[in-house]
Amino acid sequence: MRLLCYGDSNTYGFDPRSYLGGRYPASERWVDLLAVLCGMDCENLGANGRTIPLRPMSRGPAPDEGLIIMLGTNDILQGLAPAECARRMEVFLSGCEKGRALVVAPPPLEPGSWVADNALTDASRALAGLYGPLAARLGQGFADASAWEPRLAFDGVHLLPEGHRALALGISRAVKRFFINKEA
Repeated sequence: MRLLCYGDSNTYGFDPRSYLGGRYPASERWVDLLAVLCGMDCENLGANGRTIPLRPMSRGPAPDEGLIIMLGTNDILQGLAPAECARRMEVFLSGCEKGRALVVAPPPLEPGSWVADNALTDASRALAGLYGPLAARLGQGFADASAWEPRLAFDGVHLLPEGHRALALGISRAVKRFFINKEA
């Protein structure tokens, strides 16, 4: 099985110490660590600044692929309400066959140089409570990144290397539970 990892700068592996959009080395990015932990090919489809698409995905995963999607952080940072994030996620996932996607609620924002307003941290924490029921209703898997307590950098948004490791370990367990065990 091949995993398509679709997300924002935390999926891309953005290094917040970089002023020019640099990345952590592959040995520290959660997608690359996940590939080792699961023994699967994992394609990094992360992009800095990505928000939840406004229309259904045009091509879902192929029969030998699974989709891991972790989005919502940039939407919250741009002032979108958690309920609107969930609505957009539902629209986007409507183009994905049941049982083919693992929806990951992103790590909640923390106070930092990019996050000065407690309303943002509260909104980001609300995503998991909306994404879980949404994924169940759509027949998709769900995981909440906050359960793995991934550490964020000084900006309150981006993962530290140890945060990437925690995310990779947690997602690997979710992948095994959702994609692999159901095939057995």
